[in-house]
Amino acid sequence: MTRWLPGYNRTSFRNDLLAGLTVGVVLVPQSMAYALLAGVPPVYGLYASLVPLLVYPIFGTSKQLAGGVIAIDMLIVAAGLVGMAEAGSEHYIQLAILLAVMAGTIQIVMGLAGLGFVVNLLSRPIITGFASAAALIIAFSQVGSLAGVTLIHTSQFQVLLPAIVSSLGEIHPLTLLVGTSTIATLLLVKRYLRRVPGPLLVAVLGALAAWFFDLEAKGLRIVGDIRAGIPMPALPAIHLDEVGDLFVVAVTLALVQFMSVVTLGKVFAAKHKYSIRPNRELVAMGLSNFVGSFFHSIPVSGSFSRTAVNDQAGARTPMANVFAAALVALTLLFFTPLVRLLPIPVLSAIIIVAALGLFDVATMKHLWSVKRIDGAISIVTFVVTLFVGIEQGILTGIAISVIAIMYRISRPNVAELGQIPGSRSFRDIENNPDARIFRGILILRIDASFSFANAEFLKELLDSRTRADASIKDVVIDASSINDLDTTAAAALGMAAEFLAARGVRLHFGGVKSSIEKMMSGCGLVSQIGSDHFFMSPFRAVESILRERGQYDDYFGPDSVELVLPAEGAGSQPETGRG
Repeated sequence: MTRWLPGYNRTSFRNDLLAGLTVGVVLVPQSMAYALLAGVPPVYGLYASLVPLLVYPIFGTSKQLAGGVIAIDMLIVAAGLVGMAEAGSEHYIQLAILLAVMAGTIQIVMGLAGLGFVVNLLSRPIITGFASAAALIIAFSQVGSLAGVTLIHTSQFQVLLPAIVSSLGEIHPLTLLVGTSTIATLLLVKRYLRRVPGPLLVAVLGALAAWFFDLEAKGLRIVGDIRAGIPMPALPAIHLDEVGDLFVVAVTLALVQFMSVVTLGKVFAAKHKYSIRPNRELVAMGLSNFVGSFFHSIPVSGSFSRTAVNDQAGARTPMANVFAAALVALTLLFFTPLVRLLPIPVLSAIIIVAALGLFDVATMKHLWSVKRIDGAISIVTFVVTLFVGIEQGILTGIAISVIAIMYRISRPNVAELGQIPGSRSFRDIENNPDARIFRGILILRIDASFSFANAEFLKELLDSRTRADASIKDVVIDASSINDLDTTAAAALGMAAEFLAARGVRLHFGGVKSSIEKMMSGCGLVSQIGSDHFFMSPFRAVESILRERGQYDDYFGPDSVELVLPAEGAGSQPETGRG
């Protein structure tokens, strides 16, 4: 709040008011629909659109983010609570609110500890695969309500699909007609009337049709009576055994929510030329969930569609969330008689159309064509999420991503270098066929930091390269790209120096950074190899070796392009100086 409140003025107020009311008219029907997706009564979606939207503007750093319940979060909630309680029951509602407490607590702790970087575990391939699978699960899970049949409550596609097929004979024609016509209306509005709030339009039309034609008496399910009024504060029911059962679900929810919020925040911050603070966003979202849970709120985060609407409507600050919450409050206070008439298939249609926007096969294809491993991660995440479970899909994607990263680190690219004629530069001889090779000198550049992950690989590489060519008597490592070195890698280098020395091969380093040199000195590697084997650059190392062998003139004599080194003295570095 300290970032935007001091400069708040009448223009900002007017823009935020318009944006907040615009988002609010979309938020009311969407929040009720998404609450149904989570398995709780629709009114809890409205409760989640009150206090959390008042908390975020105080602590958040995104000016355009529109908070509230979203489809993916509700799918995670529903999947996590399967088998723990009957959907819609009082115990089930308490568990959903408990998830808001737990996810909020995790986010607050992560934010205060500066752990916002953890969200990087949810890479683009993981999110793409997960969201696409979630879109199918969300859409098919609503077929029952759309067609007036009862389906098993599950997030496993292979269970859900046969259940849908077996229930085709029980379809309620009127319910199916209302549901499919609502989907058609939403799609037409989205394509031809983009400024019209489609969810609000179909909600109003559905409620009016239910009242005018008395559709409830004809078998159409409606929302029914909901408690009017603002929710009063109450302590969430917390039982330690249930906390343990829900911990993995809460962590998954916390990370997915934070990913949504940071992604949205960065997109619109870049558009409007300001910056967000990821760790502050964690705290803001955590407090929105935690404080909201004391007012019967289920988990909330940032909505992609509503944030876009918020921005298009001219939102200047997070205050727009307050005005959206005010509209929800007015709905709870004065418009519950109209809300009670909302047909359930209309809400299901809103969910299905929203889910269609998450299905992203094009991006998965693109990832596969650009980088196979990223495409594979996306596809595996998609399949596991679809057929095994929500948490399992995300965790599998993270595990495969970590394994892929570790594999790349453990097998870094190693380039053999040669000198570019007329310069002191060394380049990969594969890409530079004119690069000059020096007899008996192997010059290597390892494109990775030295760590426990690649220590053994690098040690074996030095052994195999020098054994394969007995003429090699000196190995020069271009260390300019080495940004880190751990004790395991230092020990491996020490062992490599020993077996190389036993075969009469010397190890040299060029361009070692001061922090890496300090580490090498601390673990005794410099004294073992010899300080005179450390040079300012690979060129200095090669020059020293050639002079020692008496071969310098063979390469840089009168008939060759002479490279004049600076004279020792003011402003120059010793030939064997360490960097």
